[in-house]
Amino acid sequence: MAVSGIRLWHRQLDRYPERGPRFAYLAVVVLSTVILYYQQYVGGAVSPSVLAHFQMSFRYYLAVVVLASVAGALSSLLAGLADRWGRANLVVGGLLVASLVTAFGIPSAPDATVYAVYVAVVGFVEGIVLVATPALVRDFSPQLRRGTAMGVWTLGPVLGSLVVSEVASNTLGHLHAWQDQFHIAGLSGLAVFVLALVTLRELSPGLRDQLMVSLRERVLVEARARGIDVSAALKRPWRQMVTPDIVLPALGVSLFLLIYYSAVGFFVVYFTTVFRFTQAQANGLGNWFWAADAVTVVVIGVVSDRVGVRKPFMVAGGLGAVVMTAIFATRATEAATSYTTFIVIISVLSASRGLAYSPWMAAFTETAERRNPALVATGLAVWGWVLRAVVALAFLVVPYLITSVTPVVNYGPTLQSILARYGPEVTTLQAIDPATLARLRADQADPVAIARAVADIRAKEHVTRAQAVTRLLAVRRVPAADRAELSAHGPEVAAARRQAPAQWQRWWWICVGGEVLFLPTIFLLTGRWRPSTARRDQEEHRAVVDRELALLGEAASGTESGTGSGPPSGAGPGRLSAPASSVGTS
Repeated sequence: MAVSGIRLWHRQLDRYPERGPRFAYLAVVVLSTVILYYQQYVGGAVSPSVLAHFQMSFRYYLAVVVLASVAGALSSLLAGLADRWGRANLVVGGLLVASLVTAFGIPSAPDATVYAVYVAVVGFVEGIVLVATPALVRDFSPQLRRGTAMGVWTLGPVLGSLVVSEVASNTLGHLHAWQDQFHIAGLSGLAVFVLALVTLRELSPGLRDQLMVSLRERVLVEARARGIDVSAALKRPWRQMVTPDIVLPALGVSLFLLIYYSAVGFFVVYFTTVFRFTQAQANGLGNWFWAADAVTVVVIGVVSDRVGVRKPFMVAGGLGAVVMTAIFATRATEAATSYTTFIVIISVLSASRGLAYSPWMAAFTETAERRNPALVATGLAVWGWVLRAVVALAFLVVPYLITSVTPVVNYGPTLQSILARYGPEVTTLQAIDPATLARLRADQADPVAIARAVADIRAKEHVTRAQAVTRLLAVRRVPAADRAELSAHGPEVAAARRQAPAQWQRWWWICVGGEVLFLPTIFLLTGRWRPSTARRDQEEHRAVVDRELALLGEAASGTESGTGSGPPSGAGPGRLSAPASSVGTS
């Protein structure tokens, strides 16, 4: 038992894994990322129901999102210690905590405050995963395959969102309680936790603290690992990583991702309140958004590896996202926009975002490696902190821009139900002056109020006096409680519905601005623009590797004859003698 416990805790590999095991470890990392983001995002799929259940204002709901983002920002910084402590145990422990809270904590929350605390706990865990999982993917992925690897890692949040939409769109019509969505997500996470607990491993510090461009260097990496001073490589981590070429691209991509986080948190609310789609229909649109993203990030990751450059894809994707988000913004005030039109717009928008994002992730990790390959997790921690801070600040602004959501979400469903049962009678009530209705509520036999009500109905519904009297009498079928609900909240909801399109449109234009600001930060990342230049860099690097492999072979032969002096050393902690910036994709 003790031996098993030690094996589960000490997950380090002292040799670089062969292709099969390496792909298996990457698959577990990606699956863990998918399930953790599924748990993080599942609340967005049922946000109207959550708001109504807790009688929560939209401002309070956004405050919960901000709280979770702040918790994630703090934990992202703590996850920078993964350079010292390792990554795998952070992922496994995070899976357990997030799954338990999602499956049993959030669904049983007695009030909005407890709900907020549980959501913040999941946000805290997600901040750790945001750093630890891409660090693991980087460790197992040489630079020449980094685009593919990061494209697959990006499937984590994308497929997590897609699973949310897919499960919700197919089960909300059968499982009516919003809590069921959290039960499904949490129990799924516990199953993945057991898998990760048994199988997930990571490289030892000596192996992961080096730059590896291609799999041909595996022997060199293992040889140099014996001579690396890990403690020296990890000194003053924040001073090494808090630099303009790390911080500014992290800020740029965080602004670029505002539309992504808006899709996660607001798409269901937006489509149900502005265009009156059902929650299942709104989640169906999410299916298209995330599916387009999932395909694009992997395909473009592979293509960027093949051509050896990242930046042209980032620019093309960034410009495409600007154009499509602008088109999406113009639809906010067009109530007649069809469901099919939205499918086309958000699919192309999502594909454009994916076109930029997986090459960006690859280039960012390569930029961190250029600084110090032993501190990649610290660089990712800087990115994670900036990302969560930007999301928190942005969502603090949203409730001041969009004030129409709360009345529509809190009172709209009840009013819609009344309208479904008493449609013609409600139309008649809306034709009568509010002051006249108040007099009739006080005295149904008031002859003056009756005469004025009949006159209002005749004027607005264009009917005869007899028909107006009949319609006024029919209004009595509407229960007093329902008439009171219509009187108390009907005007407020109607006003909110009129204001909502313009308010949402302003937010979508802010997202466009974030995408524009992303574009200049691309130039700060390491990497070539032209494939021909990248190929020349790769050839030069290959020559350096050939020389070091030859020296390693000579050293091994000399050791066997008793004259060798050991493996060759690099130019610094974990570096080849060729600088990282000379590699085509770095």
